[in-house]
Amino acid sequence: METQLNSVTLRGIIGSVRTQDVQGHKMAHFTVATNYAYKLASGEACIETTWNSVVFWGKADSKVIDQIQKGQSVEVTGRIRNQRYTAADGSERSTTEILARDVRIIEGHLLMESAL
Repeated sequence: METQLNSVTLRGIIGSVRTQDVQGHKMAHFTVATNYAYKLASGEACIETTWNSVVFWGKADSKVIDQIQKGQSVEVTGRIRNQRYTAADGSERSTTEILARDVRIIEGHLLMESAL
């Protein structure tokens, strides 16, 4: 059987950030905004922004988690995880998140690479 690869790398700007300690490990849950630039047939330039949910588990001495702040440029490498669950009201819900194995804070701001 062929092994399929589940790997993703995102570069974007951090939005909301929530951190906590869980049984001696640091955890960060944050969002990353990524942009996709394109032109319509009419020639009008458009930018599509996607907010990606990221979960990062660091070691107890992880300094990256302590440095994560809203507005920072970041590169995240990890895998995509889809989950289904039943909400308190009984409705079926699903989420998609990136389980990060590496988070790198990028100094300065990202230059938006554009296909325009």
